[in-house]
Amino acid sequence: MRKHVVVIGGSVSGLGAGIALSQDGHRVTILERDATPMPPTAIEAFEGWDRRGSPQTRHSHAFLARLHNLLRDRAPDLFESLLHNGAEQLRFEDMVRKNYHDPELVPEDDDITLLAIRRITFEWVLRRHVLDGGLVDFRDGVEVTGLAAEPGDPPRVTGVQLARRDGSSERLDADLVLDASGRRSKLDHWLRAIGAGELEQESEPCGIFYSSRFYRLRDGAEAPLLGGVMGGDLGYMKFGIFPGDHGIFSITLCASPDDPPLRSLLKTPAFEKATAALPALREWVDPEISQPISDVHGMGNLKNTRRFFVREGKPMALGVYPVGDALIHTNPLNGRGCTLAWVNVFAAAEELTQHANDPREFALALDARVERELVPWYASTRSQDRDAIEVIQAQQRGEDPYALERPDGTNDPKAYMRSLLREGLLPAMGEDLVLLRSFMRVFNLLEAPQDLMKDPTIFQRVLAAWNRRGEREPVVHGPKRDEMVEQLAL
Repeated sequence: MRKHVVVIGGSVSGLGAGIALSQDGHRVTILERDATPMPPTAIEAFEGWDRRGSPQTRHSHAFLARLHNLLRDRAPDLFESLLHNGAEQLRFEDMVRKNYHDPELVPEDDDITLLAIRRITFEWVLRRHVLDGGLVDFRDGVEVTGLAAEPGDPPRVTGVQLARRDGSSERLDADLVLDASGRRSKLDHWLRAIGAGELEQESEPCGIFYSSRFYRLRDGAEAPLLGGVMGGDLGYMKFGIFPGDHGIFSITLCASPDDPPLRSLLKTPAFEKATAALPALREWVDPEISQPISDVHGMGNLKNTRRFFVREGKPMALGVYPVGDALIHTNPLNGRGCTLAWVNVFAAAEELTQHANDPREFALALDARVERELVPWYASTRSQDRDAIEVIQAQQRGEDPYALERPDGTNDPKAYMRSLLREGLLPAMGEDLVLLRSFMRVFNLLEAPQDLMKDPTIFQRVLAAWNRRGEREPVVHGPKRDEMVEQLAL
């Protein structure tokens, strides 16, 4: 049954919701607060599209295989438009053929394909697709100020209250409201205003700030070879390389906000010194290979956050649900945000089709999908970030967070797991195609994160590689922290 769905927020999550819902025959109105005009081309969008409500557009993004496959299978016209506007497919098969001699590939490897495109280009193509196709009613320069609702236990949302550009107000009726307004969502305030109570959430720091810069490959220059992992972790600092469209890529550096000497990475001179000091980045930023085309952009106050819309089997309100970053957001360095958001909104569209006339069952079914398809990634990221914070704190104290034996002679199980990943899984992926495939399927959200090391076959392969750690030359990812601090201070 055709419903009118109002989507709050016209960025990647909101546009994805509009596409998914309109494909299922629903009437969709997207409300975007920013009133900045669309640039004529995607190239001009990067240079001058003011998306002040979405500052992350100026940072690195990954579009993982789960999203690539959703686009390919569920929105083929949009997928072709992305390719036409410069997006490139990063195929597992191509990567493996460059790194392995005569590899034994399987049909499922076709699904391990990432999409290389800048975040601003991706959003520009999405909006152009929505506007040109007449898929939805897209209204920008309109701010949602609250929810319209009928009283009850729980209340029933029947629309939204709007503030127009001219200062006047308006009520817009809806059968369903999806809040895709991002991590700064005001849904908690709106729910309390209609008597629904307080929206519970859990939130804790990711333990990093990050800085990003974009580069363009020089004419005739080839991008350096990428391995299975597009980044690295020195403990005190993490880094990532993110291929984009039109020969453009970005580099992101992350460090702890509680490590003052490394906050200089937010400035161009220190950023350049750091990238030159890291072997995996040095070739990418070689002046003969690329040239920078942006300033260094920083972002802080990063948190892993989950909001609980269903409590003890009861939705807080009917006819409304948060999606994307308004529901769950995680450490952006992992590049999962856009992919998880699209998994979320397509699940919402599917559950609306199944429960079009029962808003309670819709909310409960969607919440169950969230638990299965989003929460494992949130929990995994939170656990990794907690451990990373411990590693940084240990390094700042001058301790070795990878030492298997404590000063009192007992074994440290956390250090063992860190060593197993660092000296077992990571180096083994360069020589064991089965391990690389399994890791890449998890990395790309094609398999659940908890399944990787629970597979006894995979664990035995990792353990075997770890037991051979003394036989291989140690891989140096970069200077030690004190050496890097000294270089940044020069």
